[in-house]
Amino acid sequence: EKELWQEDTMALSFSTTKGVVSTALHILIDQGLADYEDPIAKHWPAFGQNGKETITIRQAMCHEAGLYNIIDHINTLEEFLDWEFVLERLEQASPTHKPGESNGYHGLNYGHLIGGLIEQITNKPFQQVIKDEISDPLQLDGLYIGIPSDQLHRCAKLITGNGKMTNSINKIEYMRPYKKKLLSRFARAVGFDPLEFKAALLPPAIRNIDFNSNEVTQAIIPAANGIFTARSIAKMYGLIANGGEVNGVRLLSQDRTSQMGRVQNRRRDRVLSLPMGWRLGYHTAFSGSRNIKRAFGHFGYGGSGGWCCTSSNIAIGLTLNSGVGTPTGDLRIVKISRAVAKCAERRSRVGDTLISV
Repeated sequence: EKELWQEDTMALSFSTTKGVVSTALHILIDQGLADYEDPIAKHWPAFGQNGKETITIRQAMCHEAGLYNIIDHINTLEEFLDWEFVLERLEQASPTHKPGESNGYHGLNYGHLIGGLIEQITNKPFQQVIKDEISDPLQLDGLYIGIPSDQLHRCAKLITGNGKMTNSINKIEYMRPYKKKLLSRFARAVGFDPLEFKAALLPPAIRNIDFNSNEVTQAIIPAANGIFTARSIAKMYGLIANGGEVNGVRLLSQDRTSQMGRVQNRRRDRVLSLPMGWRLGYHTAFSGSRNIKRAFGHFGYGGSGGWCCTSSNIAIGLTLNSGVGTPTGDLRIVKISRAVAKCAERRSRVGDTLISV
């Protein structure tokens, strides 16, 4: 539409949102309000039923809770957009596997699982906690999960599929039978189970979802509908990269930021069929560069993402409005990450000389 991207333009950033939700919970844990080894049911009693009694916060944050099959929880789009309804269904749900024994990406309900826990810990609405614990202290210029009406004018519309995922899904659903058969054989040969993927990420309830609609952008879907500026994502990760303090504001202890980056499992993910190197709410920041091999963060469908590297004191954020690629980003965030790593390497070679990146 030839509308120029402005300094404060925001964009829907899909799974990049998970990193924000995780950071909020780390801040609360650092305040002594919870512990990684606490059963979720300690803070959220109604959650402790149907085999979920012993699921710990740690297991939930590294996708080991076994609750990723969102197809078991919701039947309609209206249900998916109803925050309280999804929380109630999670309370009643049963794990797909024994919690802790394997990991499967909670692509669409990680935010409800962790966000619901955040509400129980603080006794505050989820959105208020994000505002009080991250947005306001860091003076961020755009970090919303459920965007207010007075900020809609700053949100760039998704241009791929006009905000709908239907076309991408149909390409798979209506693929010629022989191609679908070949794809299925290849998937199983590499350990990929399309049924697990479909149950976690492609339930019928969201096939016609319009991510450009106000109904969706203003809902609370903390795994998928965060609307951010790139600067806000970068600054939040900058807090972690700098040991919990940025611009004189400390929200995390240095010891906490060290714990946040520790790999919790290296197993192949049951949903994504890749070893994601799950940390506590983050995954390995894929860049192909050895210079930032310890970097972690979260990428999103459509190419957005953010990560930090505590050993190099680097953080980046990327937002855009052309959704393509995989559930955890595409090659654009990887290329930018590699470029940043190369710049950092050159900077380290010249000592104290400042190089703009």
